[in-house]
Amino acid sequence: MGQLAEPTFADVLDAARQIRPYLSPTPLRRYPALDRLVGAEVYVKHENHNPTGAFKVRGGVNLVSRLSDDERRRGVISASTGNHGQSVAYAARLFGVSAIICAPAAANPVKVEAMQDLGAEVILEGERYDDSRRNAERLAREHGYRYIHSGDEPLLIAGVGTHTLEVLQEQPRIDTVIVPIGGGSGAAGGCISAKAINPEVQVIGVQSEQAQAAYLSWKNGELIESPNRTRAEGLSTAAPFELPQRILRRFLDDFVLVSDDEIDAATAVMIEKTRTLVEAAGAAALAAALKLRDRLQGRRVALICSGGNISPAQLKALLG
Repeated sequence: MGQLAEPTFADVLDAARQIRPYLSPTPLRRYPALDRLVGAEVYVKHENHNPTGAFKVRGGVNLVSRLSDDERRRGVISASTGNHGQSVAYAARLFGVSAIICAPAAANPVKVEAMQDLGAEVILEGERYDDSRRNAERLAREHGYRYIHSGDEPLLIAGVGTHTLEVLQEQPRIDTVIVPIGGGSGAAGGCISAKAINPEVQVIGVQSEQAQAAYLSWKNGELIESPNRTRAEGLSTAAPFELPQRILRRFLDDFVLVSDDEIDAATAVMIEKTRTLVEAAGAAALAAALKLRDRLQGRRVALICSGGNISPAQLKALLG
């Protein structure tokens, strides 16, 4: 198989047109408390307000809506810790396609139940996301399902890039966008949009220091696997994705690591100050902004709040 083509800004604009009948733009809101804490104008892009509670549904709808008749007949399969799986399940139900999602045995029960409620068959097996990915790839080979990779899919990246498109359409003077990174599709799509609209916009990625695969790959210019021990399942991957990395190496301005404890603290702050439910990955952008406070002084910063699918047990542990 040849190298995947990188999506362009024209693909993002086409994705925005494709998903608009099914997904409304999410709110972009400014909070004085976050302004004070970061020392900047801080806007939160509430991807936790999407129907699945996370940004990935944009990519799911863009991809599944374009499947061939043969692919729809065969059905789709994917691997996920939850948010990507929900996006595939949501889009599959929307367009009448059967879906199987492979997830880790200890996956967030809120996300598992949501995938099942959307009509997907969920196979719980393995300890981490990467175990689920291998399982999904094997089942796709054996049964002929259309395998939907959670990062190496141009249509997914173009779809999720619409979040940053919406940010800059609503607030063109934003000069910094901070995006959580697990596999990197959201940041890659955000980079494509931001750099096409205004090359001066700084795009900063953030990942947990307990799962550094994407960070190390970006920093070293080659795909590097790394131990995955983070509690933030939306940032949880041990193996980097080739297509997002290729885009990030060209466009991403900076990449920072934060601890799981810093993410937890930011999650509590986000829940308190924005009055919405936020999962760990969704608060990672705030954790990065707090860490980079000195260099963000006086800037106009958009935080991509990537999701809000926190379980009651996680919420209780966080606030307890």
